[in-house]
Amino acid sequence: MTTKSDTYVRLPAEWEEQAAVLLAWPHEKTNWAPYLEAVRNNFLEIICAILKFEPVILVVADKEHEKHIRGKIRSDKLFFHATQGDDTWARDFGPITIMQDGKPILLDFIFNGWGRKHAFEKDNLITRNLHLLGAFSKTRLEPVALVLEGGSIESDGHGTILTTSQCLLNPNRNPSLSKKQIEEKLERSLGAERFLWLDHGYLEGDDTDSHVDTLARFAPDDTILYVSCNDKEDSHYNELKLMEDDLRSFRTGSGRPYRLVPLPWPAAKYDSEGKRLPATYANFLVVNGAVLVPTYDDKMDSTAIETIQSAFPGREIFGINCLTLIRQHGSLHCVTMQIPKADYDEEIAKGGKT
Repeated sequence: MTTKSDTYVRLPAEWEEQAAVLLAWPHEKTNWAPYLEAVRNNFLEIICAILKFEPVILVVADKEHEKHIRGKIRSDKLFFHATQGDDTWARDFGPITIMQDGKPILLDFIFNGWGRKHAFEKDNLITRNLHLLGAFSKTRLEPVALVLEGGSIESDGHGTILTTSQCLLNPNRNPSLSKKQIEEKLERSLGAERFLWLDHGYLEGDDTDSHVDTLARFAPDDTILYVSCNDKEDSHYNELKLMEDDLRSFRTGSGRPYRLVPLPWPAAKYDSEGKRLPATYANFLVVNGAVLVPTYDDKMDSTAIETIQSAFPGREIFGINCLTLIRQHGSLHCVTMQIPKADYDEEIAKGGKT
């Protein structure tokens, strides 16, 4: 007879203890080529900040990249694994780690380049290649026949998934599946028990179809941090106010309203062609003992840091300038993927095979 304890599955919250964070190094054949040195310096800053708190698993294209990085960073917590990739958005092609009765299982969902907007074939193989290379030690890897990116879902660690209709229900992901069928698949794979669907909210310049990690994020104690625009002349104003209404309608598992904490709205940022870029403070990364916050040389940077600090008391807060990252329409959280820690398998935090 099977009991719940035999099959209990959950997706940990990001603020739970982690074994490591995964990133992929920008290389010459990615879209970063026109400003490769600038983005590599950005990645070095992110990697060094994470290494203060936990190991980093770094995907590199070849040994020359590894040699270059070792000349910049000396750490026994930085682990390299060489495999080919199309780009650097580890949040979306990296493994989503669930816990089944306290043991981690890596889920390898299908990545299709955000609805086939960009190259994805090599990125879609990265998780399984890393597993073959021993990057995750003995942790089991399970393929999942569903298109899903890590940036499209948020978990409170207790069975509640926060997501957006525009992304998960977009026909460029899983066109044959209804909303109910997608929920059923996520119930089975992630242990989801409740779904909070944002039907509104977007950022100009975003090409992920409104990933939730650019708009609204869970924090401890039934808190949701979300982007808020008070400028009635801004093109985002109406849609983000409707998103705020969505958030106000949500209830916790115990039936209470969430503690809603608005994040400040940075001044509009544009690329060289005058197209608006998706600058968002919601794209922060939680690591062991700290939160890394994207900044944009903006007067609201300090307010964003203070706001996020209020939701994560006791953690150090580091601002990292992400003006370069948003040039390719993503930010800090988008280039990282945390690997939750399990007591029984310390080797994950040691980088597996090196």
